[in-house]
Amino acid sequence: MSLELLQTIWFLLIFVLLAGYAVLDGFDLGVGILHPLAKGDTERRIGLNAIGPVWDGNEVWLLTAGGALFAAFPPVYALFGEGFYLAIMLLLTALIFRAVSMEFRSKVDSPAWCRVFDFTFFLGSFLAALLLGVALGNVLRGLPIDAEGKFVGTFLGLLNPFSLLVGVTGVVAFIMHGAAYLAVKTEGGQQARMRKLIVPSWMVFVLLAIAAHVYGWFEVPHLFEAGLGRVMPFIFAAVLLVALVYIPIASRKHKDVCTLFATGTAILAAFGAVGSAMFPVFIPSTVEGGMALTAMDHSSTKLTLTWMLGIAAIGVPMVLTYTTFIYWTFRGKTKLGEFAY
Repeated sequence: MSLELLQTIWFLLIFVLLAGYAVLDGFDLGVGILHPLAKGDTERRIGLNAIGPVWDGNEVWLLTAGGALFAAFPPVYALFGEGFYLAIMLLLTALIFRAVSMEFRSKVDSPAWCRVFDFTFFLGSFLAALLLGVALGNVLRGLPIDAEGKFVGTFLGLLNPFSLLVGVTGVVAFIMHGAAYLAVKTEGGQQARMRKLIVPSWMVFVLLAIAAHVYGWFEVPHLFEAGLGRVMPFIFAAVLLVALVYIPIASRKHKDVCTLFATGTAILAAFGAVGSAMFPVFIPSTVEGGMALTAMDHSSTKLTLTWMLGIAAIGVPMVLTYTTFIYWTFRGKTKLGEFAY
């Protein structure tokens, strides 16, 4: 197997892992953002327990993507670590607070105690979703990388209008996805309210996505120029369009599982369109004469990529099997039992 083929495979695998994380942990984050809308302690606990068996497994996809990037494309990983250092620390803090909030909330029988952890659960979920979207926006836009491949920007430079717009769009997408998941996992009034929330959040998402595309046409023309010359971005865009059209149809017919499948497909298709348009570039440079980080110029050796592929051939099926087993085991409506959060 040639080095170029191995580089292509690992570029693809990293995007698949990131897309899988966005779909699986996306509804986790959406449930957290929607947490304040729950009426009463019982509904809040149902929301927590709806994601309780799966949230930690879902985050494995992000960790695996980071590990794969570190091993397969070390310079890209180093640049991410340098450019997004503060953002990564904030993201990890938000994710830690989410986990702590879920585990500690029911440890003390006190309304004040529960309110504190309800708030931190919401805040951690919101910040994580926003930061992930802002990071994606900066990757699409490019980072200030000089001719030697060094990051020459600042944290405040990451908070540019385009990336913030992508970040807010991501937050709304996760709200829509989380509402669809809760519609599957809940019953009664809680389910009815989640169903009513899907179409409004879908409308806001579509408007924000259109705004991001129009703004992106001027802000990230390199992405559109690359995508126009390829077939795959158009295929993924068509899948995204079909999924977006189907979401309100399925929701209004109370086809909850189909709605959840459609929101997840929309997220997957969006990542597919982005990845296929960017290839082989991981991060463009916004500096004139700067160095863009690509899969072909910044990978590990052929031997490393070959060994990694062998390990992935064993590990990825194990992760997929575990994920399928957990979701199958905890299928159906969420019930509060003796060991519930």
